[in-house]
Amino acid sequence: MTLRGCVPRGLQGLAETGDVVQDDVQGDATQDDGAQDDGAKDAARTRLVGVFFGLSAVVMWALYFVYAREAAQTGLKPIDVILLRYGVAGLILLPWLIRKGLGNLGGVGWGRGIVVALFVGPIFLMFGAGGFLFAPLAHGAVMQPSTAALVATGIAILFLGEKLHAARITGIAMVLGGIALISLTGTTEASPDAWKGHLMFMVAGTCWAGFTIIVRIWQLGAIAATAAASVLSAVVVVPGVLIFGTLERLAALPVETLMVQITVHGVMAGVLAMVAYARSVAMLGVGSAALFPAVVPAVALILGIPIAGEVPTAPEWLGAVLATTGLAVALGGIPGMRRVGA
Repeated sequence: MTLRGCVPRGLQGLAETGDVVQDDVQGDATQDDGAQDDGAKDAARTRLVGVFFGLSAVVMWALYFVYAREAAQTGLKPIDVILLRYGVAGLILLPWLIRKGLGNLGGVGWGRGIVVALFVGPIFLMFGAGGFLFAPLAHGAVMQPSTAALVATGIAILFLGEKLHAARITGIAMVLGGIALISLTGTTEASPDAWKGHLMFMVAGTCWAGFTIIVRIWQLGAIAATAAASVLSAVVVVPGVLIFGTLERLAALPVETLMVQITVHGVMAGVLAMVAYARSVAMLGVGSAALFPAVVPAVALILGIPIAGEVPTAPEWLGAVLATTGLAVALGGIPGMRRVGA
């Protein structure tokens, strides 16, 4: 065989080898692209599910405000709402708490559990639901979460070393402006005692702020803390009402109305809202999930129109929008105004 005959064959062999290597490289690249596409799809699916859980929590929290106001309008007292909330939630969460261990109250601890229950137990709801005896839905739906955010932020800045950056200052100013607008227009001849409701809403918001701070300091799981507070509250409230109180007001309600109140206060607000929000935080992160509580006031006002029959006035709408936007800014829920590392 001549050299001339060997060269083409050698080149052909090299070419074939190169084709094989190129095919392998292209195959690996295709696999990498496929893996990246699958990862992107999984991430998008996770975000979508996280948003669903977050919005579900928003609707359930908003319904709590709406039906707490409706409870006041139908003649129920705060103790009735407290019984529905903790009696039902405690019954639902008791098996979970037993499974996690009653000895240490599901990992919370009895001492800490009692403190948590003091913040988000009957005292919290006594003021939160009781305020609706004096003030309309728009006031409670805005003032409670706004006060909670302001107090929690203040404590975090003063005692936990958080920084007070420009976006947070702007958000706080907007929240204060919204609260002031609603407060100044709230006390009228039609509702001269609205200021009493305002004070009660602020106390309830302060209680919730205390809950969020101790959960953070003690690094408690939100669901575990809720379960501990609900069960401990039920142990006190249910026997207390049965011995010293009355079920007449609840028994006088139409069955459909009673079932709705039980579902909203005991099942949704008492259990499912916290579970849904915890899942949202796990899937989206704290920063993104922080936007959901901020939009609760606006959603509550919208739902209150067909359910409670309350149409907010123009100043109340303006105050709600101002406070809602301020909450979103202060909590870092608006990406354009979020400061990295803050």
